[in-house]
Amino acid sequence: MKRSKILTGCAAIALSALALAGCAPSSGDSADGGTTLTFWHNSTTGDGKKYWEDTAAAFEKANPGVTVEVQSLQNEEMDGKLQTALNSGDAPDVFMARGGGKLADVVKAGQAMDLSDGISADAKAAVGSSLSAFEVDGKNYGMPVSVLPSGIFYSSDLFTQAGVTTPPATIADLEAANEELKAAGIDPIAVGAKDAWPAAHWYYNFALRACSKDVLDTAAETRKFDDPCWLKAGEDLQAFIDTAPFNDGFLTTAAQQGAGSSAGLLANKQASMELMGAWDPGVITSLTPDEKPLADLKWFPFPEVEGGDGEPGAMMGGVDGFSCWVNAPKECVDFLNFMVEQSNQEAYADAFQTLPASQDAQSVVSDPALKDVLASYNDAPYVVVWLDTLYGQNVGNALNVAVVDLFAGKGDAQSIVDAVNDAAAKS
Repeated sequence: MKRSKILTGCAAIALSALALAGCAPSSGDSADGGTTLTFWHNSTTGDGKKYWEDTAAAFEKANPGVTVEVQSLQNEEMDGKLQTALNSGDAPDVFMARGGGKLADVVKAGQAMDLSDGISADAKAAVGSSLSAFEVDGKNYGMPVSVLPSGIFYSSDLFTQAGVTTPPATIADLEAANEELKAAGIDPIAVGAKDAWPAAHWYYNFALRACSKDVLDTAAETRKFDDPCWLKAGEDLQAFIDTAPFNDGFLTTAAQQGAGSSAGLLANKQASMELMGAWDPGVITSLTPDEKPLADLKWFPFPEVEGGDGEPGAMMGGVDGFSCWVNAPKECVDFLNFMVEQSNQEAYADAFQTLPASQDAQSVVSDPALKDVLASYNDAPYVVVWLDTLYGQNVGNALNVAVVDLFAGKGDAQSIVDAVNDAAAKS
């Protein structure tokens, strides 16, 4: 993976002299004089959950006197529970972070530890430019563990069954493929709109095609969404929705929980495609009947859209990582450095069937679909983080809700722009 690539999304903020650092009680001192780290992650089942348990145990063994208390939370519940814990002044010492405006808001509130002097030289070399996703005002507040470019995962068997011979390169191509799939009695695309963000990802990608990188970056700084491209993105999405490309009942379909989720529909050949990030092969594996990888799973980039200002080949994606609470014990940053050691990142890639942040560990990626994701990532002119991450939680939540309203026929393209601008004015 190219190390020069910089992920967009590190909103600049001015830190207040009244930041909350030091206002909450210190964390981590146990009765026996040892240190306890509380650790929250979002892997609730299978190999991913076991990976974090094993990694915590290995860190404890390498650091006598340190105990890591691991708690797994459902992904869709993570943001809300974490924000409540942060605001209470009793947050987990180690918590998930995805950079962008969301992390900048946490930093501005004085709730995250400055890790700039604690990240080891080996860790910096291993994760390279993905570390910049967690920079705020030139300081680092998180450690990446995976890079997660998005695109469309699909069942090549169902494509063949429907007579679709080539992965769609444009939206017109995708619409034509959808019609062939429907004619063969196959739902073309699964989307878990019940969880909001999977539906919103369709708008994100249409915005990626409609808006230039400069417009996306400027909006991250100004929180103003007045460029015409934002409206065009919604209009393009509405036109696509009007072709009826999604599974029956998509408004009540979850994203990743159970065989009836959007990932489950693809895993069980009940739908042909799903727009999702690079964690999807692992989720799909957990939902196949035999809990083995879907043998015919393939991937193609989000199609190009006519008339937009986005650079061809640009990708939407994310960087998953972890931050330390501002009052976490000093061992917290040691745990983050430990996470990205090569052997741990190789095990992470295997457990989650995804792309590790460490360049040293990427040779273990063997899944054909993920290899295609990496190839497109390497060729991409730029990668933009998820818009609800880029623009912060308040604006992001408003955006996601407005997009679901569009999917439900309760709003239009202008409603999305209005909702985002209203939320930005209040944030």
